[in-house]
Amino acid sequence: MQQSTQINPSLSVAGQIAKSDIAELAKAGFAMIINNRPDNEEPGQLASAEAEAEAKRHGLEYRYLPIVTGNITRAQVAEFQKLLLRGPGPVLAHCRSGTRCYLMWAAGRALFDGDSALKLVAEAAVKGYDLRVLPALVDKLEAERG
Repeated sequence: MQQSTQINPSLSVAGQIAKSDIAELAKAGFAMIINNRPDNEEPGQLASAEAEAEAKRHGLEYRYLPIVTGNITRAQVAEFQKLLLRGPGPVLAHCRSGTRCYLMWAAGRALFDGDSALKLVAEAAVKGYDLRVLPALVDKLEAERG
């Protein structure tokens, strides 16, 4: 199964999952999968419709929220946060490497909870994730608010 990194008790992030991973995620106690990877980003990746059908077969919620790192919007960050707050947990969010998912969570923390972007970058680095784009992203998304 795809190795995941726990960010907090309710959220873990991972790289691309395979269809066979979904049953294991259900057995491991996850209640929802969030897919932040656009379909057809890379040849051979599991399509979101197929993943959703498999997740439902195993009693998991499934949400498809495709993210392109250079084009993240405030609305996408807000939707990701809403899924985490209102959906069943714990959640496994995945993309190609897990970094986009971690970035979405960190952007939400910085934008909506007032956490320090630099502190979140440092915490992510300890877990092996490079979120150096976070401070600039937060500035951009703050400007979107008007």
